Amino acid sequence: MMPLLQNFRRVVVKVGSSLLVDRRASEPKRAWLDALADDIAALHGRGVDVLVVSSGAIALGRTVLGYPSGALKLEDSQAAAAVGQIALSRVWAEVLGARGITAGQILVTLGDTEERRRYLNARETIGRLLERRAVPIINENDTVATSEIRYGDNDRLAARVATMASADLLVLLSDIDGLYTAPPADDPSATLIPLVPRIDAAIEAMAGGPASDLSRGGMRTKIEAGKIATAGGTHMVIADGRIAHPVRRIEQGGPCTWFLTTETPVSARKVWISGSLEPRGLLTVDAGAARALKGGASLLPAGVTHVEGSFARGDCVRIQDAAGVELGRGLVAYDASHAVRLAGRRSQDIVTVLGVTGRAEMIHRDDMILRGE
Repeated sequence: MMPLLQNFRRVVVKVGSSLLVDRRASEPKRAWLDALADDIAALHGRGVDVLVVSSGAIALGRTVLGYPSGALKLEDSQAAAAVGQIALSRVWAEVLGARGITAGQILVTLGDTEERRRYLNARETIGRLLERRAVPIINENDTVATSEIRYGDNDRLAARVATMASADLLVLLSDIDGLYTAPPADDPSATLIPLVPRIDAAIEAMAGGPASDLSRGGMRTKIEAGKIATAGGTHMVIADGRIAHPVRRIEQGGPCTWFLTTETPVSARKVWISGSLEPRGLLTVDAGAARALKGGASLLPAGVTHVEGSFARGDCVRIQDAAGVELGRGLVAYDASHAVRLAGRRSQDIVTVLGVTGRAEMIHRDDMILRGE
């Protein structure tokens, strides 16, 4: 069955440069952005968590600095991004603010979504913004990125953001309304594929190249994004973003391509923790904490009785009860030295013990898998 947009509770919307920027005037397409902001406000208004991954900083900044059209040197791309990011953030704050929505800017690189310590920091920031009903506007930090500045990164970045935020849907707005059996520009008989249950070699073979000189992606990078998203338990949809109200059009059943996943963000994350990460330490917990964990609670410092190993924040550690029975594994929120000092202490004592505020949980429930799950 085709998914229904109204059934998703956390949605990432990716917007490319070619949609957002008027290439002739090198400024944002305000009428189009207003229509998209209406779509975002409609989702937000019914309680959906919305995140936006937005390209456009380099495209907006290059003309201000007088760079000609065409490929830029790395340092020129970085300079253009530094100027354009200001304009990009301002326009998102304005269009969402006009609809009573607070926008928050997050600049990341691919490393922030792959290195566990930085991953946890970015994930926590996103979570706190969503708790306060803000809409994070996320862009690659092109002012400091090196090899990351290349075609297609924001498609893949959007997929990584979606899995990091445990989103259940990634919307890739493109200059085409989905995946076709062949590139439509080359084959007039190509037909739209409305549903992709699984990305296999045949699906990958249908992808074409980059679509425009402003966009850094093409169908090939969108398929790569789909592989990342669906492996992480996130459904993905590719739809035509050139029209007004593109998200509304998806909701109304307009042409698009859905990529399905058999996982949920939580189940996919637990598989990753249990099978892909080598434990670096061990936390022993008391009977009360063991019962609380089995009941779905996070692991608080007060329930930890012993700490072993040399681990850093974000590393995977084993959790065992007083009898030595392994209860599960999780990503620990503190370095080993801090965990030792916090063991047995109340969460409200963290600032007193460490001298700084910290996470209330030693291991958050979302970062943990128990035996039998």
